[in-house]
Amino acid sequence: MLTYNECLDLSDLTQDEVEAIAEHEHTDPIIAMAIGHYLCCHNGESKVKRIILDDIAKAQRKGDSAHEKVLRKVLSHFISTHPEQHGNIAKAS
Repeated sequence: MLTYNECLDLSDLTQDEVEAIAEHEHTDPIIAMAIGHYLCCHNGESKVKRIILDDIAKAQRKGDSAHEKVLRKVLSHFISTHPEQHGNIAKAS
């Protein structure tokens, strides 16, 4: 049986990226990890970026600048580690 951390290592995602997907999809982190991994393996990086951008917009609407700052770092890291579709979605301003 694999542990959560072993699954995370195999997913090619960070804990923060998984948490952003879980927040957006309203699901448990292990399910979010599976969704994120699937998307990254099937040319869905732009969908993951859109999920993180949606989370950033939600944090802005709520006035949660601390969470927004964390999510911006998550997005930046994701773009730098999954550059295949970098041009398809611009960074949030």
